[in-house]
Amino acid sequence: MINIVLFGKPGAGKGTQAEFLKEKYNLTHLSTGDIFRYNIKNETELGKLAKTYMDNGDLVPDEVTIKMLQSEVEKNPESAGFLFDGFPRTIAQAQALDAFLVSKGEKITATVALEADDEILVARLLERGKTSGRTDDQDEEKIRNRYQEYNEKTAPLMGFYKEQDKFHAVNGIGSIAEITERLSTVIDNL
Repeated sequence: MINIVLFGKPGAGKGTQAEFLKEKYNLTHLSTGDIFRYNIKNETELGKLAKTYMDNGDLVPDEVTIKMLQSEVEKNPESAGFLFDGFPRTIAQAQALDAFLVSKGEKITATVALEADDEILVARLLERGKTSGRTDDQDEEKIRNRYQEYNEKTAPLMGFYKEQDKFHAVNGIGSIAEITERLSTVIDNL
């Protein structure tokens, strides 16, 4: 089983690249963003709670996110592996994910970070916000708040996974095909 954590700042191309990775490597794609959006659209209690955080550009609290991901993994017992997109975002979440996977006899195989300059990403998100309907992509201040959250809480994951020799940085600037090739090279050499 191969379990990949894909991370990067909002707008770095995680969703686009996740589609490729899940097909090529036959992985179950678990996107916290997609799961939250489904719950928000369907006005579930979790969706209402998640929306209050997301509308402010904040991250959804760990305990809500962790329980949701555990449930999704357990719904797919025959999976060849998982692609975690947008999770973990903090060291506490990474430790909880590791403990959960160990309880299932599994582990994280690698983490791949799509890296890109903030100014390029802000422009990408503002453009996406024109058509996505996502309020968190339409306000530059909220976007920059999300990057501040990322820098404070998620960036330390690099050190956490480097210590386990599982961290791989990939340049997230270029054509979709170029970025896809860079990701393939990393995963094929695991």
